[in-house]
Amino acid sequence: MTESSLVLFSGGQDSATCLAWALARFDRVETIGFDYGQKHIVEMICRQTILGKIGKLHEGWEDRLGEDHLIDLSILGQISETALTQDMAITIAENGLPNTFVPGRNLLFLTLASAVAYRRGIRHLIGGMCETDFSGYPDCRDDTIKSLQVTLNLGMDKRFVIDTPLMWLDKAATWQLAAETGGTDLVDLIIEDSHTCYTGDRSHRHAWGYGCGVCPACALRANGYEKYLTATSNIAGRRE
Repeated sequence: MTESSLVLFSGGQDSATCLAWALARFDRVETIGFDYGQKHIVEMICRQTILGKIGKLHEGWEDRLGEDHLIDLSILGQISETALTQDMAITIAENGLPNTFVPGRNLLFLTLASAVAYRRGIRHLIGGMCETDFSGYPDCRDDTIKSLQVTLNLGMDKRFVIDTPLMWLDKAATWQLAAETGGTDLVDLIIEDSHTCYTGDRSHRHAWGYGCGVCPACALRANGYEKYLTATSNIAGRRE
């Protein structure tokens, strides 16, 4: 039986890594993206660039890459008061969470993705949620994802599987997974064409890619990249 998957693909580092991970494992890979009024809307342009290039990185990937689904979820931005959807400084809220947390975002993403997967006959949903190296978002936790999988299966009378290949990886290990999955070509693609910066800055080029360099997303990506390079250098040194 042909196994298909649907990747939640934003155009960022994590989702690009997950897309490559899926292309290396599934016979058919479709993607889904959401326009929810995010300030870093440039990621929607980046995702199209990556979709146009990633299939060429490995033999067979282009044939496996299927339809891309774009969902207008602007209502989420309209009802959210967060630093990702409104013009405000990034701070820590009274509940201890950063105000970049968009309540219900991943819950809605996966619910809508499952509806598309239901129609498309797809069993595997793939997301870049991570509990190891994240900003404290409760909808990125493993317990949340497992609970939602049960709910979706009960509510749709299906047996969806929500795969989260990054759940227990820090950002350095995410860079390493990209290298192991797609080689230096994938790492270079992520550096040049993916977007993670919360401010949507594409004017500053760093060793790890484009971004303002100071927002939490940039700091996490930069720190992970530095650790990844150090680990790679140490491994190379031991082999010499």
